[in-house]
Amino acid sequence: MPSYTIVINSIAVPLQLGLYQENKKIAALEIEGQTSEVLLTAVEKWLSEYAVKKCIYVNGPGSYMAIKLTYIMLRTIEMIRKIPFDGVSAFALNGGKPIKAMGNLYFTKEKETIMTKKFDESVKQEFWLPDDLSALSLDKENKPCYILPAV
Repeated sequence: MPSYTIVINSIAVPLQLGLYQENKKIAALEIEGQTSEVLLTAVEKWLSEYAVKKCIYVNGPGSYMAIKLTYIMLRTIEMIRKIPFDGVSAFALNGGKPIKAMGNLYFTKEKETIMTKKFDESVKQEFWLPDDLSALSLDKENKPCYILPAV
């Protein structure tokens, strides 16, 4: 029986979902709307149609609310359906570019350190789901990565 994985990037606008069979992307969705209103319905559809064995979500940095809602949903699915999940850095899905924090502050990553940096011009936010999960570097923990910018 094939093994399926769902990848969730809830900090992207629109929200991104990828379905993978044996680490190869077979379907992708971009969904407009609030994470709290659209994510569970989309994930439930794939859970009912495919034998999902694992989920991966962007655990930060980025929208705290989207990350928190995604984590709580996946933790509930893990407890009820016994489907484990892993976290992946948002930087792995945008080529390491700055990620919007608030105002003109952006999260940046230098070596292994995540910090906030002020930019005079806005930085275009582009994320993509990989075609193959084999090279994706998962975080050691699946907990949200909350980096609070200085206000």
